[in-house]
Amino acid sequence: MKTKISARKFLSKYMIYLAFVALLIVFSLTLRNVGNGFLDMGNVWNIIRQTALIAILGVGMTYALGAGQIDLSVGSVVGLTSLVTAWTVQAAGLIPGVLAGLAVGAVVGAINGALIAWVKIPPFIATLGTQILFAGVSRTVSGLKSVPITNTTFNFVFGGGDFGGVPVLLLWMVVIVVVGQLFLRKRPFGRQVISVGGNPKAALYSGVRVKLTIFKVMLLSGVLASLAGILWAGRFGGGRYSLGEAEETSAIAATVLGGTSINGGKASVAGACVGAVMLGMINNALVMYGLDVYQQMVVRGLIILAAVAFTVNAEKDA
Repeated sequence: MKTKISARKFLSKYMIYLAFVALLIVFSLTLRNVGNGFLDMGNVWNIIRQTALIAILGVGMTYALGAGQIDLSVGSVVGLTSLVTAWTVQAAGLIPGVLAGLAVGAVVGAINGALIAWVKIPPFIATLGTQILFAGVSRTVSGLKSVPITNTTFNFVFGGGDFGGVPVLLLWMVVIVVVGQLFLRKRPFGRQVISVGGNPKAALYSGVRVKLTIFKVMLLSGVLASLAGILWAGRFGGGRYSLGEAEETSAIAATVLGGTSINGGKASVAGACVGAVMLGMINNALVMYGLDVYQQMVVRGLIILAAVAFTVNAEKDA
């Protein structure tokens, strides 16, 4: 029995990495004669550009889920941030634009944190409400129109540029993931997040300020969503209300695939990053196989269900 439990724990911890390698091999072999091949560097960089922003959202989602919370508002934050950033860059320049964009995420994250920690609204309901609210705000203030960004420096640094052929988005992703993983594993805040998600009463009795920790993780999730919104705006050269739309589901899927428990108390930033890239690989491969967008949705839904089912079963056996 102990051997079975140990094997299940091992798979639960390392499955994402094993699955990543297995899929990479399968796609490389089966798609080597499609176009320039799955491992063509142009295709690889395209996958990175598509998934780097999901990975950044996944870092914030890792902290939220790790603390036993969830943030459904990140997609709306991305869209609203892109618009506010675009307007401010046009009116005041690059630095004010970035600060204004980050402020959007901080405000939404603070609202979510206050509603959950002190008003005691369940996180699913609180963030679903703010998701709808700020999606409506984005559509209202923009009139469903895009806002272009003509500042070439902004577009290069925040998503659209390459350094020596390497997408700048990869550099942003690596920095955010590394810092996020180090804070989660090496800093007291990371341990507090895990303890709150695992057993909030025990965390409270051990001196952890549970409500403040919940507020902080929601604030962090909001700020990282706004950073993703800024990078989305830079990548596409402007703001639009639809940027980031429904990407909260991709972030949740990547995070759970990466080994973060949907029930809290277990989290991995590195795993979320690998999960995001793996989802991007799958989406890219499905396109190369010739599947249409609706068939891709079916596959992604099955992946999310399988990941959650495996995580829950692994926790029961642990």
